[in-house]
Amino acid sequence: MPTPIEGNQVRGHLETMILSVLESEAAHGFEVVKRLCAAGNGALELKEGTVYPVLYRLEDAGLVRSKWEKETTGRRGPRRKIYQLTKRGERQLNSGREQWKSFVNTIGPIVGGVL
Repeated sequence: MPTPIEGNQVRGHLETMILSVLESEAAHGFEVVKRLCAAGNGALELKEGTVYPVLYRLEDAGLVRSKWEKETTGRRGPRRKIYQLTKRGERQLNSGREQWKSFVNTIGPIVGGVL
């Protein structure tokens, strides 16, 4: 089993990670958490309390938009807020990916023991 990675270890990259998840399909907050954890192959341990504040910030910045579900067809419970990437969010995602590549290329050799 991979070494667990907690929310505080990815905090600087969480916005880009969430935008990446929303790139392919809109989702409610808990679904975003599930997709992130699934993509992390069991190593990523995120909680809703880590992800929801980031979703709110992304919405305030115009990087995602939200709408309430029209109905709760086939399930019980309250309506869910669905988040969707905006054009501005797409641009930010591309920028975040470039920053990530630069980060990995710069920090990777240092942490990997190449020095």
